[in-house]
Amino acid sequence: MRTEAPFRHGTPQKTAVLLVNLGTPDAPDTPSLRRYLREFLSDPRVVEIPRLVWWMILNLFILPFRPKKSAAKYATVWTEAGSPLLAIGHQQVARVCEGFKDRRWEVKVELAMRYGNPSVASKMDELRAAGYDRVLVFPLYPQYAAATTASVMDAVFQWAAPVRNLPELRFVKHYHDHPAYIHALADSVLTHWRAKGRPNFDGGDVLLMSFHGVPEFALLKGDPYHCECHKTGRLLAEALGLEKSNYRVTFQSRFGKAKWLEPYTDATLKALGQAGTKRIDVICPGFLADCLETLEEINQEGREDFLHAGGGEFHYIACLNDSDGAAAMLTEIVAQHLQGWPVDMGYEDAMAAELAASRRLALAMGARDGQST
Repeated sequence: MRTEAPFRHGTPQKTAVLLVNLGTPDAPDTPSLRRYLREFLSDPRVVEIPRLVWWMILNLFILPFRPKKSAAKYATVWTEAGSPLLAIGHQQVARVCEGFKDRRWEVKVELAMRYGNPSVASKMDELRAAGYDRVLVFPLYPQYAAATTASVMDAVFQWAAPVRNLPELRFVKHYHDHPAYIHALADSVLTHWRAKGRPNFDGGDVLLMSFHGVPEFALLKGDPYHCECHKTGRLLAEALGLEKSNYRVTFQSRFGKAKWLEPYTDATLKALGQAGTKRIDVICPGFLADCLETLEEINQEGREDFLHAGGGEFHYIACLNDSDGAAAMLTEIVAQHLQGWPVDMGYEDAMAAELAASRRLALAMGARDGQST
């Protein structure tokens, strides 16, 4: 067990929110991708193959070759601010902080990545060192999956294992059907249509909703991800007033030879192109921030698949990113999960007398400041 930091009696309690996204390499180069992929693909939540077998596959067949290819793809989406996912994540933190100020809340907001930097453990260490003893962990995945949301929880629990005096912890499990999330998605689509024109759904145009895929066996073993993706799709379609024939729900980013959730996004794009579809609009509701999977896989590779197959117009609708809708949605969901925790500005002042009395009593009993207990 770790030795606790020195404690001062009468210290007010403080609340923090830790937003967590999937992760990103430190740079779009082969060494960075090798480190990132090793961490990511070593997670037993991500790859459910016997460890010894997978260790051999990972180290003998994947890590020697895939990092270079992945680095080339990351280079196509890298920005002056660095990784899109990380840069947008910091912008989302800033927007949530603005929402808290409007509510006059004293809440710290930080960003972590499940894989890569800044790590969950490093951010939890920082919060504990700064005296934050209530932490809401918010995995930014709208739909729950063991390979994503549960893995974030694993990272927090692994950090917590050697900690003697744990902070009070809460988790956001999912928000796939939250009204604020659906409203933000619908507004982003309508904003795009106001700028680019509404598709001619009577003429066969399609809104395609592409979610990240998972192996089919995850569904068969009880993972709710597939159902939550379809519910998001249905609710978004209803909010937009679409008929069932106007949209598709598909799954992207499959890896390996196992069967993944179908229909596949790439196959659907090719089929729609071959059918002569005049326009397709693509949105990725499972991603809160644009990243490699949306900017390169969908807006570059997916676009090419559709156009090369004979399709007409291809429109990519950006993720919510740091939009007003995203900020309002994140703030509202956090507010619901913080209920019961005192976070209003001035709370510490109101508690000052009680805290001072508690400190006097502790010192009278022989407690000393600067001790670990």
